[in-house]
Amino acid sequence: MEAEGDALTAAGLARLAGVPEAEIGRMVEVGVLVPRDGPAPFLLRDLHKLRLAVACERAGLPMDGIAAAIRAGRLSFAFMEASPYARWAVPSDRTYRQVSAETGVHLDDLRAALEAMGFTWPSPDEPMREDELTAVPLVRLAFSSGIFDRAWMTRVGRAYAEGLRLAAQVENESYRARFEGPALRSGLGQRRAMELASELAAEFLPLVDQALMGIYRRQQELIWVEHQVLNVEAALEEAGAIARPERLPAMCFLDLAGYTRLTEERGDQAAAELAGTLAVLVERSSRAHGGTPVKWLGDGVMLYFREPSGAVEAALAMVGQVPEAGLPPAHVGVAAGPVVVQGGDYFGRTVNLASRVAARAQAGQVLVTAPVAQAPSPGGVTYADLGELRLKGFTAPVRVLEARRA
Repeated sequence: MEAEGDALTAAGLARLAGVPEAEIGRMVEVGVLVPRDGPAPFLLRDLHKLRLAVACERAGLPMDGIAAAIRAGRLSFAFMEASPYARWAVPSDRTYRQVSAETGVHLDDLRAALEAMGFTWPSPDEPMREDELTAVPLVRLAFSSGIFDRAWMTRVGRAYAEGLRLAAQVENESYRARFEGPALRSGLGQRRAMELASELAAEFLPLVDQALMGIYRRQQELIWVEHQVLNVEAALEEAGAIARPERLPAMCFLDLAGYTRLTEERGDQAAAELAGTLAVLVERSSRAHGGTPVKWLGDGVMLYFREPSGAVEAALAMVGQVPEAGLPPAHVGVAAGPVVVQGGDYFGRTVNLASRVAARAQAGQVLVTAPVAQAPSPGGVTYADLGELRLKGFTAPVRVLEARRA
C-alpha cells in the first residue's frame, strides 16, 4: 500500500492484483476504474473491480465491448463499491512460506488443507489472502494436536467447501430466479438491478452468516447425539445391561416417477420448487424414524437408517405424503445389511442392492429385501412376497417383498 488507510497508487493496486501497472491505465481508459484526486487515487475496493474485469476478459468477453457498454450507461462496475463486496478478501502482508514458518505447519500440509477448503495456492512466496488466514488457526491445531493427519484434514476441508459451495450456488440461483430475472424483464436495466441487489445484500448477508452458524450447530448436535447414543448402547451391551439381537442398518432409495419429464416440461424454476418441497418432506419423515438423508440424486435421495423398521415406516410415510405435496409419485427400495461409511458417504453391497430394488419398484410401491422383512416389523405393516428377482450387478436372484399398510 502506498498511502494512509486503504488508498493505493496505480503501482500498489497492480501489485495486489498481480498484474502489470500498465493494466491499471487500460482499465481507467475503458471506464472500469475511476481514479480519484491525489497521489494515491485508488482504493482497496478497486481491486475487486479489477479482478472482475480481468476474469471477464479471460472468459472471452471483449474489453472493447465492456467499454462501449460503460460509455452507453448500460454497465457500471460501481456496484462493487457497495458494502457487501467489502467482505471479499484482499491479500495480506504475509506469505504462505512465512505463515508456515510462524505456525510450524509444513508447507505441503498447509497447501493441502487450504486447497481442500477451496482456496487457490499460487506459490509459497505470494501473499496469503486474508480469508485464508482465518482458516490457519484451525489447520495449525488440527496438525499440532495429532488428531488429524493430512488425509483427514483434507477430507474435512473438502466437506466444508463442498457444503458451503452448494449453499452459495443455490443462493445465487434463487437470486437470479427471484430478483435479477424479474428486474431485468421489467426494464430496470442491469446497472440499476445490480445497485439494488447490493443494497438488499447489505441487509441479508449478516443474517445469512448468523443463520448458517445456527444450521451448522444444529447438524453438529444431531450427529454428536447419534454418536453418543451408539456409545451408550455399546457400553450397556458390554455390561450386560441390555441384550438384543444383532442390529443391521438399512439403506433406502426414494425416486420420483416422471420427474425428468415433468421438469423438462415446466422448466428449471419448477424443478427447484419440486426439489425444495421434496427435501423438506424427506428430512422431516426420515428424522422422525431414525434416518438421515445422505445424498440427493436429482430425482431422488439416498437415506441411511439405524433400524430396518424405521426405514420401512419412513418409506411408507413418504410414498403417501409425496402426492399430497403435489409431487410426482414416489417409489422406494430398502435393503438391510452391513454398510461401509467413508468420508460422509455410504458404500457397499447393501447400498447397491437398495438402489437396484428401488429401480424395480412401481409408482407408489415400497419394495424391501428379505432381511428387512425379517427384522422386527413396525406395527400395522405387512409384507407381500414377490419372489426372487434378477437384479443388475447381482449374480444370485434376490428375494423381494412389498411393504404395505395393513
